[in-house]
Amino acid sequence: MIKQLRIKDYILIDELTANFHEGLNVITGETGAGKSILINAIDLVFAPRVSKEVIKKSCEKAVIELVIENKKHDLTKIFEENGIDNFGSEIVLTKEITQNSVRSRVNGTLVNQECIRQLKNYFLDIHSQHQTYAFMQPKYHINLLDNYARDVYGYKLENYRADFKLYQKMISDLEELKNASDMTENQIEFLKFQIEEIESAQILSATEDEELQKELEVLENAEKLKELTGSSYWAINGDDGSIMEALGKIKQNISKASEFDENLEEIEQRLIDAIENLRDVGSELRDYSQNLDNDTERLNQIQERMYLLDKLKHKYGGTLEYVLTTYDNLSKELSGIEYSSQNIEELEGKIEKMRLSLEHSAKEISESRKNYAQVLSVLIQEKLEKLELPKARFEISVKEKELSPDGIDDIEFLISANVSEDLKPLAKVASGGEISRVMLAIKSIFAQSDDINTVIFDEIDTGISGKASQSVAEEIVELSKYHQIILITHQAIVASKADKHFYVRKSQTDSTQVEVYVLTGENRIKALAELAGGEINEQSVEFARSLVG
Repeated sequence: MIKQLRIKDYILIDELTANFHEGLNVITGETGAGKSILINAIDLVFAPRVSKEVIKKSCEKAVIELVIENKKHDLTKIFEENGIDNFGSEIVLTKEITQNSVRSRVNGTLVNQECIRQLKNYFLDIHSQHQTYAFMQPKYHINLLDNYARDVYGYKLENYRADFKLYQKMISDLEELKNASDMTENQIEFLKFQIEEIESAQILSATEDEELQKELEVLENAEKLKELTGSSYWAINGDDGSIMEALGKIKQNISKASEFDENLEEIEQRLIDAIENLRDVGSELRDYSQNLDNDTERLNQIQERMYLLDKLKHKYGGTLEYVLTTYDNLSKELSGIEYSSQNIEELEGKIEKMRLSLEHSAKEISESRKNYAQVLSVLIQEKLEKLELPKARFEISVKEKELSPDGIDDIEFLISANVSEDLKPLAKVASGGEISRVMLAIKSIFAQSDDINTVIFDEIDTGISGKASQSVAEEIVELSKYHQIILITHQAIVASKADKHFYVRKSQTDSTQVEVYVLTGENRIKALAELAGGEINEQSVEFARSLVG
Protein backbone atom coordinates (compact mmCIF):
# COMPACT_ATOMS: atom_id res chain seq x y z
CA MET A 1 0.00 0.00 0.00
CA ILE A 2 1.00 3.66 -0.35
CA LYS A 3 2.33 4.88 3.00
CA GLN A 4 3.47 8.34 2.05
CA LEU A 5 3.47 10.84 -0.80
CA ARG A 6 6.04 13.64 -0.81
CA ILE A 7 5.87 16.45 -3.37
CA LYS A 8 8.21 19.37 -3.99
CA ASP A 9 7.81 22.18 -6.56
CA TYR A 10 5.06 20.37 -8.47
CA ILE A 11 2.49 22.50 -10.33
CA LEU A 12 0.97 24.67 -7.54
CA ILE A 13 2.57 22.82 -4.62
CA ASP A 14 5.74 24.12 -2.92
CA GLU A 15 6.19 21.19 -0.60
CA LEU A 16 3.75 18.60 0.74
CA THR A 17 3.79 15.33 2.65
CA ALA A 18 0.70 13.12 2.85
CA ASN A 19 0.62 9.95 4.98
CA PHE A 20 -2.08 7.50 3.89
CA HIS A 21 -4.13 5.00 5.89
CA GLU A 22 -4.27 1.32 4.94
CA GLY A 23 -8.09 1.42 4.56
CA LEU A 24 -10.22 4.15 2.97
CA ASN A 25 -8.54 7.50 2.28
CA VAL A 26 -10.91 10.24 1.13
CA ILE A 27 -9.91 13.50 -0.56
CA THR A 28 -12.39 16.39 -0.62
CA GLY A 29 -12.28 20.10 -1.32
CA GLU A 30 -13.98 22.80 -3.32
CA THR A 31 -14.30 22.47 -7.07
CA GLY A 32 -11.07 23.62 -8.67
CA ALA A 33 -9.11 23.39 -5.43
CA GLY A 34 -6.68 20.91 -6.95
CA LYS A 35 -7.85 17.59 -5.51
CA SER A 36 -6.75 15.68 -8.59
CA ILE A 37 -3.22 17.05 -8.22
CA LEU A 38 -2.50 14.41 -5.56
CA ILE A 39 -3.86 11.59 -7.71
CA ASN A 40 -2.01 12.88 -10.75
CA ALA A 41 1.22 13.09 -8.75
CA ILE A 42 0.91 9.44 -7.71
CA ASP A 43 0.13 8.43 -11.29
CA LEU A 44 3.03 10.51 -12.59
CA VAL A 45 5.53 8.47 -10.55
CA PHE A 46 4.63 5.50 -12.77
CA ALA A 47 4.01 7.45 -16.02
CA PRO A 48 6.17 6.68 -19.08
CA ARG A 49 5.98 10.30 -20.30
CA VAL A 50 6.00 13.46 -18.22
CA SER A 51 5.54 17.05 -19.37
CA LYS A 52 8.02 19.66 -18.17
CA GLU A 53 4.98 21.86 -17.52
CA VAL A 54 4.47 20.13 -14.13
CA ILE A 55 7.51 21.97 -12.72
CA LYS A 56 6.34 24.82 -10.51
CA LYS A 57 6.95 28.21 -12.04
CA SER A 58 10.43 29.66 -11.35
CA CYS A 59 11.70 26.30 -10.01
CA GLU A 60 14.48 24.18 -11.49
CA LYS A 61 12.86 20.79 -10.96
CA ALA A 62 9.88 18.93 -9.53
CA VAL A 63 10.33 15.89 -7.29
CA ILE A 64 7.65 13.36 -6.36
CA GLU A 65 8.42 10.55 -3.94
CA LEU A 66 6.19 7.61 -3.12
CA VAL A 67 6.82 5.32 -0.15
CA ILE A 68 5.15 1.93 -0.61
CA GLU A 69 4.80 -0.82 1.95
CA ASN A 70 5.06 -4.27 0.37
CA LYS A 71 3.79 -7.17 2.44
CA LYS A 72 2.84 -9.83 -0.12
CA HIS A 73 4.83 -9.55 -3.35
CA ASP A 74 8.20 -11.18 -3.99
CA LEU A 75 10.18 -8.56 -5.93
CA THR A 76 13.57 -10.26 -5.65
CA LYS A 77 13.88 -10.92 -9.38
CA ILE A 78 12.96 -7.36 -10.38
CA PHE A 79 15.37 -5.90 -7.82
CA GLU A 80 18.25 -8.18 -8.88
CA GLU A 81 17.72 -7.51 -12.60
CA ASN A 82 17.81 -3.75 -12.02
CA GLY A 83 20.49 -3.62 -9.31
CA ILE A 84 18.07 -2.23 -6.71
CA ASP A 85 18.89 -2.39 -3.00
CA ASN A 86 16.29 -4.30 -0.99
CA PHE A 87 15.16 -2.34 2.08
CA GLY A 88 12.72 -5.04 3.24
CA SER A 89 9.04 -4.21 3.10
CA GLU A 90 9.53 -0.53 2.26
CA ILE A 91 10.02 0.68 -1.32
CA VAL A 92 10.79 4.28 -2.25
CA LEU A 93 9.92 5.40 -5.79
CA THR A 94 11.14 8.82 -6.92
CA LYS A 95 10.40 10.79 -10.07
CA GLU A 96 12.58 13.82 -10.75
CA ILE A 97 11.55 16.17 -13.57
CA THR A 98 13.89 18.89 -14.87
CA GLN A 99 13.78 20.99 -18.02
CA ASN A 100 16.20 18.56 -19.68
CA SER A 101 15.38 15.14 -18.27
CA VAL A 102 13.03 12.86 -16.36
CA ARG A 103 14.57 10.30 -14.01
CA SER A 104 12.96 7.42 -12.14
CA ARG A 105 14.57 5.83 -9.09
CA VAL A 106 13.68 2.86 -6.92
CA ASN A 107 15.38 2.87 -3.51
CA GLY A 108 17.80 5.45 -4.91
CA THR A 109 18.77 3.40 -7.99
CA LEU A 110 18.10 4.80 -11.48
CA VAL A 111 15.79 2.44 -13.36
CA ASN A 112 14.12 2.26 -16.76
CA GLN A 113 10.41 2.60 -17.48
CA GLU A 114 9.90 -1.16 -17.86
CA CYS A 115 10.90 -1.64 -14.21
CA ILE A 116 8.44 1.07 -13.15
CA ARG A 117 5.69 -0.52 -15.25
CA GLN A 118 6.23 -3.88 -13.56
CA LEU A 119 6.01 -2.33 -10.10
CA LYS A 120 2.81 -0.48 -11.01
CA ASN A 121 1.20 -3.77 -12.00
CA TYR A 122 1.83 -5.01 -8.46
CA PHE A 123 0.82 -1.98 -6.47
CA LEU A 124 -1.49 0.47 -8.19
CA ASP A 125 -4.74 0.61 -10.12
CA ILE A 126 -6.03 4.11 -10.91
CA HIS A 127 -9.64 4.45 -11.98
CA SER A 128 -10.05 7.84 -13.63
CA GLN A 129 -12.37 9.31 -16.25
CA HIS A 130 -9.92 8.12 -18.91
CA GLN A 131 -10.10 4.57 -17.58
CA THR A 132 -13.91 4.79 -17.49
CA TYR A 133 -13.73 5.47 -21.21
CA ALA A 134 -11.36 2.50 -21.67
CA PHE A 135 -13.65 0.19 -19.68
CA MET A 136 -16.53 1.12 -21.97
CA GLN A 137 -14.66 0.24 -25.19
CA PRO A 138 -15.26 -3.35 -26.41
CA LYS A 139 -11.58 -3.87 -27.33
CA TYR A 140 -10.69 -3.83 -23.60
CA HIS A 141 -13.44 -6.21 -22.47
CA ILE A 142 -11.68 -9.39 -23.50
CA ASN A 143 -8.65 -8.42 -21.40
CA LEU A 144 -10.86 -7.74 -18.38
CA LEU A 145 -12.52 -11.14 -18.68
CA ASP A 146 -9.21 -12.95 -19.25
CA ASN A 147 -7.61 -11.18 -16.29
CA TYR A 148 -10.50 -12.22 -14.04
CA ALA A 149 -10.17 -15.89 -15.03
CA ARG A 150 -6.39 -15.96 -15.53
CA ASP A 151 -5.89 -18.65 -12.87
CA VAL A 152 -8.26 -20.95 -14.79
CA TYR A 153 -7.20 -20.70 -18.43
CA GLY A 154 -4.46 -18.06 -18.36
CA TYR A 155 -1.68 -20.58 -19.02
CA LYS A 156 -3.61 -21.96 -22.04
CA LEU A 157 -4.03 -18.46 -23.43
CA GLU A 158 -0.35 -17.74 -22.95
CA ASN A 159 0.65 -20.90 -24.84
CA TYR A 160 -1.93 -20.15 -27.54
CA ARG A 161 -0.53 -16.64 -28.08
CA ALA A 162 3.01 -18.01 -28.41
CA ASP A 163 1.83 -20.59 -30.98
CA PHE A 164 -0.17 -17.96 -32.86
CA LYS A 165 2.91 -15.75 -33.11
CA LEU A 166 4.81 -18.72 -34.61
CA TYR A 167 1.86 -19.36 -36.93
CA GLN A 168 2.02 -15.76 -38.21
CA LYS A 169 5.78 -16.10 -38.76
CA MET A 170 5.24 -19.27 -40.79
CA ILE A 171 2.64 -17.51 -42.96
CA SER A 172 5.06 -14.63 -43.51
CA ASP A 173 7.84 -17.07 -44.47
CA LEU A 174 5.49 -18.80 -46.91
CA GLU A 175 4.66 -15.48 -48.55
CA GLU A 176 8.36 -14.74 -49.01
CA LEU A 177 8.96 -18.18 -50.49
CA LYS A 178 6.08 -17.76 -52.91
CA ASN A 179 7.32 -14.32 -53.96
CA ALA A 180 10.75 -15.78 -54.63
CA SER A 181 9.31 -18.69 -56.60
CA ASP A 182 7.28 -16.29 -58.77
CA MET A 183 10.37 -15.36 -60.78
CA THR A 184 10.13 -16.27 -64.48
CA GLU A 185 12.39 -18.86 -66.05
CA ASN A 186 14.25 -16.11 -67.94
CA GLN A 187 14.85 -14.23 -64.66
CA ILE A 188 16.25 -17.38 -63.05
CA GLU A 189 18.48 -18.08 -66.08
CA PHE A 190 19.80 -14.53 -65.97
CA LEU A 191 20.49 -14.92 -62.24
CA LYS A 192 22.45 -18.10 -62.94
CA PHE A 193 24.37 -16.34 -65.75
CA GLN A 194 25.45 -13.55 -63.39
CA ILE A 195 26.61 -16.03 -60.76
CA GLU A 196 28.54 -18.06 -63.35
CA GLU A 197 30.15 -14.92 -64.81
CA ILE A 198 31.57 -13.87 -61.44
CA GLU A 199 32.37 -17.41 -60.37
CA SER A 200 34.33 -18.19 -63.57
CA ALA A 201 36.59 -15.18 -62.99
CA GLN A 202 37.97 -16.97 -59.89
CA ILE A 203 38.74 -13.74 -58.06
CA LEU A 204 41.53 -14.45 -55.58
CA SER A 205 40.80 -11.63 -53.16
CA ALA A 206 39.15 -8.23 -52.85
CA THR A 207 42.57 -6.62 -53.47
CA GLU A 208 43.69 -8.75 -56.42
CA ASP A 209 43.38 -5.83 -58.85
CA GLU A 210 45.54 -3.60 -56.65
CA GLU A 211 48.27 -6.26 -56.45
CA LEU A 212 48.17 -6.81 -60.21
CA GLN A 213 48.45 -3.05 -60.80
CA LYS A 214 51.67 -2.97 -58.78
CA GLU A 215 53.14 -5.87 -60.75
CA LEU A 216 52.06 -4.24 -64.02
CA GLU A 217 53.94 -1.02 -63.21
CA VAL A 218 57.14 -3.03 -62.63
CA LEU A 219 56.87 -4.93 -65.91
CA GLU A 220 56.03 -1.82 -67.93
CA ASN A 221 59.15 -0.08 -66.56
CA ALA A 222 61.53 -3.08 -66.56
CA GLU A 223 64.20 -1.48 -68.82
CA LYS A 224 64.31 1.72 -66.82
CA LEU A 225 64.47 -0.20 -63.52
CA LYS A 226 67.29 -2.40 -64.88
CA GLU A 227 69.26 0.64 -65.93
CA LEU A 228 68.78 2.52 -62.63
CA THR A 229 69.56 -0.41 -60.35
CA GLY A 230 72.50 -1.58 -62.49
CA SER A 231 74.18 1.84 -62.54
CA SER A 232 73.58 2.16 -58.81
CA TYR A 233 75.33 -1.17 -58.26
CA TRP A 234 78.37 -0.05 -60.29
CA ALA A 235 78.50 3.24 -58.39
CA ILE A 236 78.82 1.25 -55.19
CA ASN A 237 81.10 -1.62 -56.39
CA GLY A 238 82.74 -0.36 -59.61
CA ASP A 239 86.47 -0.85 -60.36
CA ASP A 240 87.53 2.78 -60.35
CA GLY A 241 86.17 5.58 -58.17
CA SER A 242 83.43 3.51 -56.58
CA ILE A 243 81.90 4.28 -53.23
CA MET A 244 83.33 1.04 -51.76
CA GLU A 245 86.82 2.00 -52.95
CA ALA A 246 86.53 5.44 -51.32
CA LEU A 247 85.19 3.99 -48.08
CA GLY A 248 88.03 1.46 -48.02
CA LYS A 249 90.59 4.26 -48.08
CA ILE A 250 88.71 6.15 -45.36
CA LYS A 251 88.70 3.03 -43.21
CA GLN A 252 92.45 2.63 -43.59
CA ASN A 253 93.00 6.21 -42.48
CA ILE A 254 90.72 5.91 -39.44
CA SER A 255 92.31 2.59 -38.52
CA LYS A 256 95.78 4.19 -38.45
CA ALA A 257 94.47 7.20 -36.57
CA SER A 258 92.91 5.02 -33.89
CA GLU A 259 96.40 3.70 -33.08
CA PHE A 260 97.15 7.16 -31.75
CA ASP A 261 93.72 7.86 -30.22
CA GLU A 262 91.60 4.94 -29.06
CA ASN A 263 88.51 7.23 -29.02
CA LEU A 264 88.39 6.78 -32.80
CA GLU A 265 87.88 3.01 -32.46
CA GLU A 266 84.07 3.47 -32.06
CA ILE A 267 83.95 5.56 -35.24
CA GLU A 268 86.02 2.94 -37.02
CA GLN A 269 83.54 0.20 -35.98
CA ARG A 270 80.56 2.24 -37.18
CA LEU A 271 82.34 2.78 -40.48
CA ILE A 272 82.96 -0.98 -40.80
CA ASP A 273 79.24 -1.59 -40.19
CA ALA A 274 78.32 1.01 -42.81
CA ILE A 275 80.61 -0.62 -45.36
CA GLU A 276 79.06 -4.04 -44.69
CA ASN A 277 75.52 -2.64 -45.02
CA LEU A 278 76.42 -0.89 -48.25
CA ARG A 279 78.03 -4.08 -49.59
CA ASP A 280 74.72 -5.91 -48.90
CA VAL A 281 72.78 -3.14 -50.66
CA GLY A 282 75.07 -3.46 -53.65
CA SER A 283 74.55 -7.23 -53.79
CA GLU A 284 70.78 -6.85 -53.66
CA LEU A 285 70.84 -4.21 -56.42
CA ARG A 286 72.99 -6.50 -58.58
CA ASP A 287 70.64 -9.48 -58.08
CA TYR A 288 67.54 -7.33 -58.71
CA SER A 289 69.03 -5.92 -61.93
CA GLN A 290 70.18 -9.32 -63.20
CA ASN A 291 66.84 -11.04 -62.45
CA LEU A 292 64.65 -8.30 -63.93
CA ASP A 293 63.47 -9.47 -67.32
CA ASN A 294 61.19 -7.85 -69.85
CA ASP A 295 58.50 -10.60 -69.53
CA THR A 296 56.13 -9.72 -72.38
CA GLU A 297 54.00 -12.84 -71.84
CA ARG A 298 53.38 -12.04 -68.17
CA LEU A 299 52.66 -8.43 -69.10
CA ASN A 300 49.95 -9.56 -71.54
CA GLN A 301 48.48 -11.93 -68.94
CA ILE A 302 48.16 -9.15 -66.37
CA GLN A 303 46.61 -6.74 -68.86
CA GLU A 304 44.02 -9.33 -69.88
CA ARG A 305 43.26 -10.13 -66.23
CA MET A 306 42.92 -6.44 -65.39
CA TYR A 307 40.51 -5.99 -68.31
CA LEU A 308 38.34 -8.85 -67.03
CA LEU A 309 38.32 -7.54 -63.46
CA ASP A 310 37.53 -3.99 -64.62
CA LYS A 311 34.62 -5.34 -66.63
CA LEU A 312 33.20 -7.09 -63.53
CA LYS A 313 33.72 -4.01 -61.41
CA HIS A 314 31.90 -1.84 -63.93
CA LYS A 315 29.02 -4.33 -64.04
CA TYR A 316 28.65 -5.36 -60.40
CA GLY A 317 30.20 -2.58 -58.34
CA GLY A 318 33.07 -0.12 -58.19
CA THR A 319 35.43 -2.49 -56.37
CA LEU A 320 36.19 -6.20 -56.24
CA GLU A 321 34.78 -6.20 -52.72
CA TYR A 322 31.41 -5.11 -54.15
CA VAL A 323 31.68 -7.75 -56.86
CA LEU A 324 32.26 -10.50 -54.28
CA THR A 325 29.37 -9.19 -52.12
CA THR A 326 27.10 -9.20 -55.15
CA TYR A 327 28.12 -12.77 -55.85
CA ASP A 328 27.19 -13.82 -52.30
CA ASN A 329 23.82 -12.06 -52.55
CA LEU A 330 23.01 -13.57 -55.93
CA SER A 331 23.97 -17.04 -54.69
CA LYS A 332 21.71 -16.66 -51.64
CA GLU A 333 18.86 -15.48 -53.84
CA LEU A 334 19.24 -18.48 -56.13
CA SER A 335 19.45 -20.82 -53.14
CA GLY A 336 16.27 -19.27 -51.78
CA ILE A 337 14.47 -19.86 -55.06
CA GLU A 338 15.60 -23.47 -55.20
CA TYR A 339 14.68 -23.91 -51.53
CA SER A 340 11.27 -22.29 -51.99
CA SER A 341 10.28 -24.50 -54.88
CA GLN A 342 11.16 -27.58 -52.82
CA ASN A 343 9.68 -26.48 -49.51
CA ILE A 344 6.53 -24.45 -50.18
CA GLU A 345 4.38 -27.56 -50.06
CA GLU A 346 6.08 -28.76 -46.86
CA LEU A 347 5.59 -25.37 -45.16
CA GLU A 348 1.95 -25.23 -46.25
CA GLY A 349 1.44 -28.58 -44.56
CA LYS A 350 2.98 -27.31 -41.32
CA ILE A 351 0.83 -24.17 -41.42
CA GLU A 352 -2.34 -26.21 -41.86
CA LYS A 353 -1.36 -28.47 -38.98
CA MET A 354 -0.66 -25.42 -36.79
CA ARG A 355 -3.98 -23.84 -37.78
CA LEU A 356 -5.91 -26.94 -36.71
CA SER A 357 -4.02 -27.00 -33.41
CA LEU A 358 -4.75 -23.32 -32.82
CA GLU A 359 -8.43 -23.80 -33.59
CA HIS A 360 -8.60 -26.63 -31.07
CA SER A 361 -6.89 -24.54 -28.37
CA ALA A 362 -9.01 -21.49 -29.19
CA LYS A 363 -12.22 -23.52 -28.81
CA GLU A 364 -11.11 -24.78 -25.39
CA ILE A 365 -10.33 -21.22 -24.29
CA SER A 366 -13.63 -20.05 -25.75
CA GLU A 367 -15.58 -22.58 -23.69
CA SER A 368 -13.83 -21.38 -20.53
CA ARG A 369 -14.54 -17.77 -21.48
CA LYS A 370 -18.24 -18.51 -21.98
CA ASN A 371 -18.43 -20.17 -18.58
CA TYR A 372 -16.69 -17.33 -16.80
CA ALA A 373 -18.59 -14.72 -18.79
CA GLN A 374 -21.77 -16.13 -17.23
CA VAL A 375 -20.25 -16.21 -13.75
CA LEU A 376 -18.93 -12.67 -14.07
CA SER A 377 -22.21 -11.39 -15.52
CA VAL A 378 -24.11 -12.68 -12.48
CA LEU A 379 -21.59 -11.19 -10.04
CA ILE A 380 -21.67 -7.77 -11.70
CA GLN A 381 -25.46 -7.78 -11.88
CA GLU A 382 -25.64 -8.58 -8.16
CA LYS A 383 -23.30 -5.66 -7.51
CA LEU A 384 -25.51 -3.37 -9.60
CA GLU A 385 -28.54 -4.35 -7.54
CA LYS A 386 -26.66 -3.41 -4.38
CA LEU A 387 -25.76 -0.10 -6.01
CA GLU A 388 -29.43 0.84 -6.45
CA LEU A 389 -29.79 -0.41 -10.02
CA PRO A 390 -32.21 -3.26 -9.22
CA LYS A 391 -33.71 -3.38 -12.70
CA ALA A 392 -30.39 -3.45 -14.45
CA ARG A 393 -29.38 -6.43 -16.52
CA PHE A 394 -25.75 -7.13 -17.32
CA GLU A 395 -24.44 -9.66 -19.79
CA ILE A 396 -21.06 -10.46 -21.29
CA SER A 397 -21.53 -11.30 -24.95
CA VAL A 398 -19.21 -13.94 -26.45
CA LYS A 399 -19.38 -14.20 -30.24
CA GLU A 400 -17.17 -16.23 -32.55
CA LYS A 401 -14.75 -14.61 -34.98
CA GLU A 402 -11.77 -15.71 -37.06
CA LEU A 403 -8.53 -16.82 -35.44
CA SER A 404 -6.70 -13.91 -33.83
CA PRO A 405 -3.93 -13.41 -31.27
CA ASP A 406 -6.60 -13.62 -28.54
CA GLY A 407 -8.45 -16.65 -29.93
CA ILE A 408 -11.81 -16.83 -31.67
CA ASP A 409 -13.90 -14.70 -29.31
CA ASP A 410 -15.38 -11.24 -29.65
CA ILE A 411 -16.18 -10.07 -26.12
CA GLU A 412 -18.44 -7.15 -25.31
CA PHE A 413 -20.13 -5.97 -22.10
CA LEU A 414 -23.85 -5.32 -22.54
CA ILE A 415 -26.22 -3.60 -20.13
CA SER A 416 -29.83 -2.55 -19.78
CA ALA A 417 -30.49 -0.10 -16.96
CA ASN A 418 -34.27 -0.36 -17.29
CA VAL A 419 -36.68 -3.25 -17.74
CA SER A 420 -38.15 -1.73 -20.87
CA GLU A 421 -34.81 -1.43 -22.65
CA ASP A 422 -32.92 -4.09 -24.57
CA LEU A 423 -29.35 -4.94 -23.73
CA LYS A 424 -27.00 -2.42 -25.32
CA PRO A 425 -23.22 -1.99 -25.49
CA LEU A 426 -21.79 -0.48 -22.32
CA ALA A 427 -20.51 2.49 -24.34
CA LYS A 428 -24.12 3.57 -25.00
CA VAL A 429 -25.09 3.95 -21.33
CA ALA A 430 -26.35 7.53 -21.14
CA SER A 431 -26.58 8.46 -17.45
CA GLY A 432 -23.41 9.61 -15.70
CA GLY A 433 -24.69 8.15 -12.42
CA GLU A 434 -25.34 4.80 -14.05
CA ILE A 435 -21.91 4.78 -15.65
CA SER A 436 -20.27 5.48 -12.27
CA ARG A 437 -22.10 2.62 -10.57
CA VAL A 438 -21.46 0.20 -13.43
CA MET A 439 -17.76 1.09 -13.31
CA LEU A 440 -17.70 0.64 -9.54
CA ALA A 441 -19.41 -2.75 -9.83
CA ILE A 442 -16.93 -3.92 -12.45
CA LYS A 443 -13.97 -2.52 -10.56
CA SER A 444 -15.15 -4.10 -7.28
CA ILE A 445 -15.39 -7.55 -8.84
CA PHE A 446 -12.01 -7.33 -10.55
CA ALA A 447 -10.27 -5.75 -7.57
CA GLN A 448 -11.30 -8.66 -5.33
CA SER A 449 -9.72 -11.11 -7.79
CA ASP A 450 -6.36 -9.38 -8.23
CA ASP A 451 -3.31 -8.72 -6.06
CA ILE A 452 -3.23 -4.95 -6.54
CA ASN A 453 -2.45 -3.21 -3.24
CA THR A 454 -3.93 0.22 -3.88
CA VAL A 455 -7.00 1.24 -5.90
CA ILE A 456 -7.53 4.92 -6.63
CA PHE A 457 -10.94 6.31 -7.65
CA ASP A 458 -11.11 9.78 -9.14
CA GLU A 459 -14.74 10.89 -8.60
CA ILE A 460 -16.32 7.44 -9.05
CA ASP A 461 -19.51 8.76 -7.43
CA THR A 462 -20.21 11.44 -10.06
CA GLY A 463 -23.89 11.89 -10.91
CA ILE A 464 -25.43 10.03 -7.95
CA SER A 465 -27.18 11.10 -4.78
CA GLY A 466 -29.48 9.91 -2.02
CA LYS A 467 -29.83 6.16 -1.55
CA ALA A 468 -27.46 5.45 -4.41
CA SER A 469 -24.76 7.42 -2.61
CA GLN A 470 -25.27 5.28 0.48
CA SER A 471 -24.95 2.10 -1.61
CA VAL A 472 -21.81 3.37 -3.31
CA ALA A 473 -20.33 4.28 0.05
CA GLU A 474 -21.03 0.83 1.44
CA GLU A 475 -19.51 -0.81 -1.63
CA ILE A 476 -16.36 1.28 -1.34
CA VAL A 477 -16.09 0.44 2.37
CA GLU A 478 -16.42 -3.25 1.50
CA LEU A 479 -13.72 -2.91 -1.16
CA SER A 480 -11.42 -1.17 1.34
CA LYS A 481 -11.34 -4.41 3.36
CA TYR A 482 -9.34 -6.01 0.53
CA HIS A 483 -7.38 -3.01 -0.77
CA GLN A 484 -6.15 0.38 0.26
CA ILE A 485 -8.55 2.87 -1.35
CA ILE A 486 -7.73 6.50 -2.21
CA LEU A 487 -10.86 8.33 -3.33
CA ILE A 488 -11.79 11.82 -4.51
CA THR A 489 -15.44 12.48 -3.77
CA HIS A 490 -18.09 15.22 -3.63
CA GLN A 491 -20.48 13.04 -1.63
CA ALA A 492 -20.75 13.61 2.13
CA ILE A 493 -22.09 10.10 2.66
CA VAL A 494 -19.07 8.59 0.91
CA ALA A 495 -16.58 10.92 2.62
CA SER A 496 -18.05 10.07 6.04
CA LYS A 497 -16.82 6.47 5.69
CA ALA A 498 -13.16 7.53 5.49
CA ASP A 499 -10.51 6.07 7.73
CA LYS A 500 -8.52 9.20 6.88
CA HIS A 501 -9.93 12.42 5.45
CA PHE A 502 -7.78 14.81 3.42
CA TYR A 503 -8.98 18.31 2.58
CA VAL A 504 -7.47 20.22 -0.36
CA ARG A 505 -7.56 24.02 -0.43
CA LYS A 506 -6.28 26.52 -2.95
CA SER A 507 -5.00 29.83 -1.61
CA GLN A 508 -4.08 32.91 -3.60
CA THR A 509 -1.89 35.69 -2.23
CA ASP A 510 1.15 36.77 -4.19
CA SER A 511 1.02 33.36 -5.84
CA THR A 512 -1.42 30.47 -6.15
CA GLN A 513 -0.77 27.50 -3.89
CA VAL A 514 -2.44 24.19 -3.12
CA GLU A 515 -2.41 22.99 0.49
CA VAL A 516 -3.57 19.67 1.95
CA TYR A 517 -4.83 19.10 5.49
CA VAL A 518 -5.89 16.00 7.41
CA LEU A 519 -9.33 16.60 8.93
CA THR A 520 -10.34 15.29 12.35
CA GLY A 521 -12.95 16.15 14.94
CA GLU A 522 -14.96 19.33 14.38
CA ASN A 523 -13.01 20.31 11.30
CA ARG A 524 -14.09 17.11 9.62
CA ILE A 525 -17.73 17.65 10.71
CA LYS A 526 -17.68 21.11 9.12
CA ALA A 527 -16.20 19.74 5.88
CA LEU A 528 -18.88 17.03 5.69
CA ALA A 529 -21.58 19.60 6.47
CA GLU A 530 -20.33 21.79 3.64
CA LEU A 531 -20.31 18.82 1.27
CA ALA A 532 -23.84 17.85 2.28
CA GLY A 533 -25.52 21.26 2.27
CA GLY A 534 -23.30 23.56 0.30
CA GLU A 535 -22.84 25.70 3.41
CA ILE A 536 -22.25 25.18 7.10
CA ASN A 537 -25.41 25.66 9.15
CA GLU A 538 -27.19 23.96 12.00
CA GLN A 539 -29.00 21.46 9.77
CA SER A 540 -25.95 20.50 7.69
CA VAL A 541 -23.78 20.10 10.81
CA GLU A 542 -26.42 17.90 12.45
CA PHE A 543 -26.59 15.78 9.30
CA ALA A 544 -22.80 15.50 9.22
CA ARG A 545 -22.73 14.31 12.84
CA SER A 546 -25.30 11.66 12.00
CA LEU A 547 -23.11 10.39 9.17
CA VAL A 548 -20.05 9.81 11.33
CA GLY A 549 -22.34 8.46 14.07
